[in-house]
Order: sequence, then structure tokens, then C-alpha cells
Amino acid sequence: MEKLRPSSEAKREAILETASQHFFAHGFAASAIESIAEDAGVSKVTVYNHFGSKKALFTAAVEQECEKMRGHFRIESMPGASLRARLTAIGEGMVAFLSRDEMIHFERRIAAETEHEPSVGLTFLAAGPHRMRAAFRDLLAAMHEAGEVNVPDPALAAEQFASLCKGMGDLDRRFGMARDERRDAERIAGAVELFCRAYAVDDPQEPANERPAK
Repeated sequence: MEKLRPSSEAKREAILETASQHFFAHGFAASAIESIAEDAGVSKVTVYNHFGSKKALFTAAVEQECEKMRGHFRIESMPGASLRARLTAIGEGMVAFLSRDEMIHFERRIAAETEHEPSVGLTFLAAGPHRMRAAFRDLLAAMHEAGEVNVPDPALAAEQFASLCKGMGDLDRRFGMARDERRDAERIAGAVELFCRAYAVDDPQEPANERPAK
């Protein structure tokens, strides 16, 4: 029986998955297209045929990683849930996503590489943090249109909420401190409280079963 060759889409997925592993483990500069191609079981030419350049492959890998968070930024992701419950879920997902060891190490490497190649940092920002901010901005804009919140500047409000949720925890982890999950929960609860006081149109006392655990 003739062995079926992997489809073009399967090859693309294999390249992208392998590239993500290389970039997150070694950073941009130390990840070689030749090694990515070998580990993905394809030729170097196949990698370039699918992605065009190493920087485009890097962009696709970061975008794929950030897709893991995008599900939190849809109104239909928690149908029937209160504003506070949805914001809490977004905050928890965001902090958990950014607190993973591989993400912390990856961001450190990219920051170091940006010193020598600024375009690497700009590519990361566009494909990752700015993309996530845009998704949250769009969610807040939709909630504003629905009359759930009064947010004149959704992009600014998205940044404010993210900053409140991360607090100093994000900086602490970048410089070697262990994650304090209890403090993270307190930061998120405080962020939700402040955000709702500032922007919620109608924010009744939430049911006890929707309050973040202490």
C-alpha cells in the first residue's frame, strides 16, 4: 500500500509547532531554519515556501501562541455570565498565560535580542501583546455598544485592566521571584472591582458564588 504523503496543511502545522518550540526554548537569533526544518521532517525550501522568511515564521509562531488567550475575548465565551465573572475569567487567563515559565524565559530572551536587533522586539509586540490588546479592545467596544459598560476609549481601558491584573507580579517574575497565586487572585479581584466602579453601567452586587475566592 502506498504511503500517503503529509498534506501541505499538515506540513505547515508541523513546521509551525516545531518553530514555536524552538523559538520559545532558544529565542529568535539562536533558532535556525535548518534545525526547525529537520525536526519538522521537511526541507528548508518547504519552510520558506510556506512562510517566506524566518521573521514571518516567528510572527506566525507568536500569533499561534496568543490564540490560546483569544477565546477569553469573545462575548459568547461565557454566555449569561455577569460582567464581573467575565472580567475575572479574563484576568485569570491573562495572568496564568503570562506566568508560565516558558513565556517568562521567552520574553527575557526577546528583550535581550532586541538590544541588538530592534525589529525582533517590534515583531514580537505586533504579533503578541498588541494583538491581544486589540482583541480585548474589540470586546470592550462591543460591550460598550451593548450598553453594558461606558468605555469612551476601549484601547486605554484594556491596558488599564491588564496593568491592574498584573500589578508588580509580572515584574517580580521576570526577575526571578516565584509566583504568588494568592496575591495574583487579590490583584485580579481588585482590578475587577476598580474596573466595574469606573466603567460598568449597571453593576449590582454580584452573587456570592461569583466572587473570587479569597
